[in-house]
Amino acid sequence: MKKLLLFAMFITVNIGVMFAQGKAEIKFDKTTYDFGNFSENEPIVSGVFIFTNVGDAPLVIHQAVASCGCTVPEYTKEPVLPGQSGTLKVTYNGEGKFPGHFKKSITLRTNGKTEMMRIYVEGNMKAKE
Repeated sequence: MKKLLLFAMFITVNIGVMFAQGKAEIKFDKTTYDFGNFSENEPIVSGVFIFTNVGDAPLVIHQAVASCGCTVPEYTKEPVLPGQSGTLKVTYNGEGKFPGHFKKSITLRTNGKTEMMRIYVEGNMKAKE
């Protein structure tokens, strides 16, 4: 009986500690970056997303995966403390792609309240003249 009571108290305390711990939360300045119009003569364009940890625990981006090999994300690898900001640079390489409008996604995995989210890059590559 004593063991059962002790075990129940241990579980209760651990659950309380888990709920008392803070959680990171990522917030982007924008979720779609528009490259606008650019020429097939210079098919490589880059843009930077800025995000802030609005939670109350350090934020870590575990993974950033693009929907296409033509899109490469580079992100802040270190934990981002509450109230601090980080960057996610996305480079699109349109070389060998058909001119016209495109929209690509980057899926992020974090330790935040929102564990998975998507951001987008889009633009319009004009044909060579």
